Amino acid sequence: MNAYWQCFSGIVLREWLRFVLQRTRFLSALVRPLLWLLVFAAGFRAALGIAIIEPYDTYIPYEVYIIPGLACMILLFNGMQGSLSMVYDREMGSMRVLLTSPLPRIFLLCSKLLATSLISLLQVYAFLAIAWVYGVQPPAMGLLIALPALLLVALMLSALGLLLSNAIRQLENFAGVMNFVIFPLFFLSSALYPLWKMRESSEWLYWLCALNPFTHAVELVRFALYERFNPLALAVCLGLALVFVLLAVLTFNPQHAALRKAT
Repeated sequence: MNAYWQCFSGIVLREWLRFVLQRTRFLSALVRPLLWLLVFAAGFRAALGIAIIEPYDTYIPYEVYIIPGLACMILLFNGMQGSLSMVYDREMGSMRVLLTSPLPRIFLLCSKLLATSLISLLQVYAFLAIAWVYGVQPPAMGLLIALPALLLVALMLSALGLLLSNAIRQLENFAGVMNFVIFPLFFLSSALYPLWKMRESSEWLYWLCALNPFTHAVELVRFALYERFNPLALAVCLGLALVFVLLAVLTFNPQHAALRKAT
């Protein structure tokens, strides 16, 4: 057990040091959602007032509605960026070195995913603190209740990023593939608009959003922030997290870089 703990703490420490040394990573993670909150939401406040929908008990301004979606945006981008580091580590050989450890591969990869997720939580709560000062103030208890929901979503998205990175043989192809995944996941979800508004616009667009895993991630965090429970969102996120982790572990091949260089 001591060996497992030492390995996990070492992986977390490595990710923490990488995060501390890359200060622009922290700032860039906050710039995106803050632009949406301060600029986009302000511009659409009058046009996109939100009716009374769960988990809210009254009419809410648009800024309040998009906060959970923007928090999940941080997790989404960090999950994909974490998969970039996995591709880079695989290219440089450090993951192959780590996998020479006698510890199970699933433990090593899950430790990497959990370390990335914990770093993402710091950025999410920094964003929520800024939003609180701005005037968007979820219940204080909701911020605590949302912690396990945010961690589950971060793990699910990090595992999805790792699964996708397993199919990327060259580091140069990463940006194009990730953009093709990130933007449809984000925009075809309830992060920016309620599903009923999507349905008013287009039935097929509504179903795309309803079936989007990121929609369930956003709704899980939204309900948790306002001290409510969404069993469907929890079941979807938990189930997909397990599936993504299992597939990511089974398809991970540290020899991809070596094979490419050999050819």
